[in-house]
Amino acid sequence: MQNADVTWHRYVALGDSFTEGVGDPDPTRPNGLRGWADRVAEALAAREPDFAYANLAIRGRKLPAIIEEQIDPALALAPDLVTIHGGGNDVLRPKVDIDALAGLYGDAIARLRASGATVLMFTLPDTVTNPAFKVVRGRIALFNEWVHEIADTQGALLIDMWRDHYYDPKQTLDDDRLHLNSSGHQDMAIRVLDALGATHALEPYPLKELPTLSARERVADDLSWAKQYFAPWIKRRLTGRSSGDGVSPKYPTLTPVG
Repeated sequence: MQNADVTWHRYVALGDSFTEGVGDPDPTRPNGLRGWADRVAEALAAREPDFAYANLAIRGRKLPAIIEEQIDPALALAPDLVTIHGGGNDVLRPKVDIDALAGLYGDAIARLRASGATVLMFTLPDTVTNPAFKVVRGRIALFNEWVHEIADTQGALLIDMWRDHYYDPKQTLDDDRLHLNSSGHQDMAIRVLDALGATHALEPYPLKELPTLSARERVADDLSWAKQYFAPWIKRRLTGRSSGDGVSPKYPTLTPVG
């Protein structure tokens, strides 16, 4: 945890849909999304009048693309705080070299830390509650071990989503069972601010109530989810398309928050 007296002036958020804010709709904001990073920026801006925020994250981006497209623009903004999330879109692919991926990630974090910025990373969450993605739990565990090692080696802060067991993950997930809902984004903002040691007034939102379903209802619910969300995801994978095609960063340059 950072010293509570530390303030930041230039915050840059990097990553994929998790950081862009998918699952937390707000039609008044760029890309129609709010998300935990916007919430963090708002809380930090309340502590520091001379504060600006950029969010370069784009949904669907794999980690090599995040590094290639976002690291240099982020460094050009001379941030003193960077959050970065990636790897989720990589481990879900049929083939991935986790060790090579970790090498790229480690080099990228080293560059960010060499700039003097505080860097906060994330492990990937457990997929145990989603039968469609449960098969990649081993990959996620291996990737997360690398994330821990990179954070330890480079002196980065870490939010460990893999070890979240204080509520049912389904309570903080959107209907697609993959992205955080508004309660999840609020919870993540609180966790990030707490990891930074930043005082804030954020309170948890009520968690989603999970209905008790019969076996037949669970099957029907799973089939409905597969048709609405999983099948389109598979189709994009087969056709080489991404949910982020044609999407631009929410805040590509440092922007005052208020």
